Parts: sequence; C-alpha cells; structure tokens
Amino acid sequence: MTGGTYTLVLERASDGPIEVGALGDIDFPAGWYAYTGSALGSGGFSRVERHRAVASGENGARHWHVDYLLGDDATSVETVVTTAADVECAVAQHLADSADRTVPDFGCSDCACDSHLVGCDDSEELVTAVERAHDVVTSESG
Repeated sequence: MTGGTYTLVLERASDGPIEVGALGDIDFPAGWYAYTGSALGSGGFSRVERHRAVASGENGARHWHVDYLLGDDATSVETVVTTAADVECAVAQHLADSADRTVPDFGCSDCACDSHLVGCDDSEELVTAVERAHDVVTSESG
C-alpha cells in the first residue's frame, strides 16, 4: 500500500481567526493541533508533501479545510505520523476522546465524525497521543 492514514501535528504560533471555506471564520488559539486525514488514492502519502507545500506558501490551492489552516502564516507542520491502513475516522475519534479541544465539523464533511482536528496545549502530550492513537487503532483493526 502506498498510502493510508496520516496525522499532521501542527503548531499555531499566534491566536486568530481563519476563514475556513464553508465553515466560515474559526478562532484558532495558539497551541498545538492534530489533523487526521487519509491518503488512499494513487498518490498515497504524497498528499502529506502537498500539505507541507501549502504550509510553506509554495502551494496556494485550498481544497480541504486543513488547507486554510495550513495556509495561515502562524501555522506550521511539526510532525507527521502515518499508518498504512484505512483507519482515518477511528484515529480521529480516538484523538477526539482524549483531546483538550476539538474543532467542530473540521475535516469531516465526507464522514459522520464530529471533527478530524483536535487541539492541545502541550506538544509532547499531543505527539504521544497521536502515536498512541495510530498504534491502538491499527492493532484493533488488524
């Protein structure tokens, strides 16, 4: 499999609202966020490189909710965790159950989840939670 599920761990350096497509303006406090998505098409995990290009300003296209967040100068991609399995919603739910906060309706317009973006004040705590979510969900599904 050339793809699967990924979670981007993002740092938000300052507070502020961002217009997120049809969701409108969302206030994003400074801190740490984890966005979970899937890369199941023919390009596989090259989608992660596309996200990095949006975050660095090299790609101005806005197709998904996360593109709006990544396109803001105060947001950067710090870490990426991947799993070679189609477990996007399970990972997102696992993270939502343990997160400090979720961003309602973010990144989940094509599923029944409440959110695919969670926030946390501590980077190490969030990275550990992301790694744990991928491990737990993968072991349960396989």
